[in-house]
Amino acid sequence: MSYISESMCQLLQSNSVIREMFEEGNRLAVEYGREQVYDYSLGNPNVPAPEAVRYAAEEILEHEDPRLIHGYMSNAGFPEVRRAVAESLNERFQTAYTEKQLIMTAGAAAGLNILLKAILNPGDEVIVFAPFFSEYRNYVGNYGGKLVVVPADTESFQPDLAAFSGALSARTKAVLINTPNNPAGVVYTAETLRRLNALIEEGERRFRSVILTISDEPYRELVYDGAEVPWVPALIPHAVVVYSYSKSLSLPGERIGWLLVPDTVPEAEALAEAATVANRICGFVNAPSLIQRVLMRCLHERADVAAYDRNRKLLYGVMSELGFYCVPPQGAFYLLVKAPDGDDRNFAALCKKYHVLVVPCSSFACPGYVRMAYCVSHRMIECSLPALRAIAEECFGSALRASRSSS
Repeated sequence: MSYISESMCQLLQSNSVIREMFEEGNRLAVEYGREQVYDYSLGNPNVPAPEAVRYAAEEILEHEDPRLIHGYMSNAGFPEVRRAVAESLNERFQTAYTEKQLIMTAGAAAGLNILLKAILNPGDEVIVFAPFFSEYRNYVGNYGGKLVVVPADTESFQPDLAAFSGALSARTKAVLINTPNNPAGVVYTAETLRRLNALIEEGERRFRSVILTISDEPYRELVYDGAEVPWVPALIPHAVVVYSYSKSLSLPGERIGWLLVPDTVPEAEALAEAATVANRICGFVNAPSLIQRVLMRCLHERADVAAYDRNRKLLYGVMSELGFYCVPPQGAFYLLVKAPDGDDRNFAALCKKYHVLVVPCSSFACPGYVRMAYCVSHRMIECSLPALRAIAEECFGSALRASRSSS
């Protein structure tokens, strides 16, 4: 019998589909050459961080006290960094946050984990709307919670509020939302969030409990065609926000973000303190020191989203033209494509035959669709077009040829 825990043995057997496809891409690249593999599997930002990030890091390393740069600080992060983040939020959203309401975290993943550690008792339920980032299940399970999945509304990919109402129970501790959404690329509307809040408040009255909304927002800055991402705490008073700079500053490897606990949340001060302690006892201790100080100088910087928009337009246009149904992407850097035969795993296998790597959305609790991450080079998309046409030919055959001849 293995001394590895049963839960980890199960996870090892059901390895992340996204990472699996990424590794498959590396294998195919060795066999056929990198130029002959079209990897749409991993949401890894491919635009560089703003130059200001490098300049700030160089200046800090050259001029600031090394003991300050590399030493411990409060588990919540440097007070001056949290103050700067609060001021930036206040400027953007006409709020009045202070540093006491912010905890600097090692990215959004750490932010979610310390928050869930702070609120969950064994058996507590967290409701999530499909499709959703597959690691949510593990994050909730880490602390004895149970993830309750509301199936996707495949007409709009907005939250299915009728199904949500039926999912609420006396064990509901939190609702976890992600907008712009990974993998659907949709932005939840203000009206959707207002209606969601009304149902949450009704549930709080019915069950005489607090139901926390957790807004996971790593893609907030990645929106297109004038789409606007509502500020969730303005519409849902019992909401906290988890944010990451992985996408907005193209710094996924640096692991930097924050958790905001507005004072409209019940027991806000106690929750912020609990999450700060959780930052320590979960082993994160504090967000990385150097990048906190870099961030303080770069809060108004943004990575070049225009490159993603260019890719989005090309890939969405081509896939739609070839006959695939695609969810119109408003944000993030993912395209959700419907599998023509309804089987996402079969469709992913067909794509792999032509060295096109996509992720079956069964892993996002949305079977029948695949995800294509367009945070890749524009050239890769252009080079993949013959392969995409060949895939369409296998899927649609004579219908595709007839469409071409009539156009």
